[in-house]
Amino acid sequence: MEATTGPVVYQKLLLWEQSWESEEEEEEISEPLIFDPWKPQDSSWKEVGARPGAWAQLVATLLLLAVGFSLAVWQLHTRGSSTENLGSVVPPPSGHSHRPGVYHHGAIISPAAVCSHLGQELLVAGGNVVDAGVGAALCLAVVHPHATGLGAMFWGLFHNSSSGNSTALTSGPAQTLVPGLGLPSALPTLRLLHTRFGRLPWPRLLVGPTTLARDGFLVDTPLARALAAQGTKGLCPLLCHTDGTPLGPGARATNPKLAAILHKATLAPSPDFAGDALLSLLAKDLGLEGPSAEPMPTLEPALQLSLAQGILFTTPSPSAGPELLALLEAALQSRGPSPGPCPPPLQATETPVSSVLATVDSSGSVLLLVSSLNSSFGSRHLSPSTGVLLSNLVAKSAISTWACPLILRGSPDDTEADVLGLVASETPAVARVTTHALLSHLAGPQTQAQHKHQAQQGPTESPSVCGQGTVLQVAAHAEHAHVSSVPSGCCPFQGF
Repeated sequence: MEATTGPVVYQKLLLWEQSWESEEEEEEISEPLIFDPWKPQDSSWKEVGARPGAWAQLVATLLLLAVGFSLAVWQLHTRGSSTENLGSVVPPPSGHSHRPGVYHHGAIISPAAVCSHLGQELLVAGGNVVDAGVGAALCLAVVHPHATGLGAMFWGLFHNSSSGNSTALTSGPAQTLVPGLGLPSALPTLRLLHTRFGRLPWPRLLVGPTTLARDGFLVDTPLARALAAQGTKGLCPLLCHTDGTPLGPGARATNPKLAAILHKATLAPSPDFAGDALLSLLAKDLGLEGPSAEPMPTLEPALQLSLAQGILFTTPSPSAGPELLALLEAALQSRGPSPGPCPPPLQATETPVSSVLATVDSSGSVLLLVSSLNSSFGSRHLSPSTGVLLSNLVAKSAISTWACPLILRGSPDDTEADVLGLVASETPAVARVTTHALLSHLAGPQTQAQHKHQAQQGPTESPSVCGQGTVLQVAAHAEHAHVSSVPSGCCPFQGF
């Protein structure tokens, strides 16, 4: 089913205009405020003693110079502060400041600092949450190949504050190129989302990721940790030194083949063509006449569950969204908005590896994205012609148990209702962990006194994630955008 909602439109914020300053400077030049003692004047000033009161006039002139200098310094300071705000993540337009993670306009949080920064740049450039989220997802496809990439499967949940509607993004059913190698669907999936809801031109979103792949990026701690744990089989020379050892933190990696694919994607006239060049090259690498299947991404209405606190939205089957709503409904009926004990860890042979990001604006628009190659580095099949790691998401992983992004919108009758977004990863119990996180949020006012008492006794385990995996949380509250994570500090965020 096709969503009918149009893109979220934002008015570009003009913090400073060159013409304003030039007009002020012209006025200052045409009407000087102070007497200039260094400019040639009437001959009576050439000798101080030429007429009575000359010393008094000189003293007055010096005083005017001092006052004029002070005014000039103040003016430069105020002008400088207005232009510096363009590069500041928290502009204080009314002279006040906020704690980290609270912003006036919009914010993004992701596992990689460079991708959060890229998303913030897209927001500042006039983009909306879809532009920022898609740009950051493409960035993660370059710098975090252990968890996501162009070979990954994507799920998304977008809440449009203008219409109040929530839309689910799916990559379609898991398909294979050949046995054991999943069909890449990231490019057409993200392009479909952007075509429907984005604001900036599609090529603008690929500038940063293409540059990182072509010119190089620094290996960060999560990627270095994955390389150290999983080894480099199938990953050289992309992520290896010349002697075959894995790249460590701070080492520079490049992927020129991937950069070429991203560049070609900028020229795609529609979502259907976004991945065509990639699929053709992959088929050639695998000795196929052509791809045996095509990606089938969709946009469809999100699943809903009405609560006393508002409306819940999540992704449909085959994601874990239906399981999530069933768990929440059962928990609320049995004990109300109380998180209860942490769910016991699942005994899983292997935790699905996934990548998550979230972006929000102060009006309440939210985008949550989650993607996966299934295993760390997917199938470890690195395409020599494209620089893409293919996933091993095949028939046995048809149900995306690693994906159940959740959005809670307050009263549907309140156009300024708060909006909360939650997305979890790095745990086999994503639905149960997300359920516990939401119940902890709903029970917040009821357990405030208890938490205060616990804080006086010392730090305790966070009730939001129970020591399992990672949870990103974004919210729109009181005309501000809020971002945070559990565990705290695991994922860099940026905003403005």
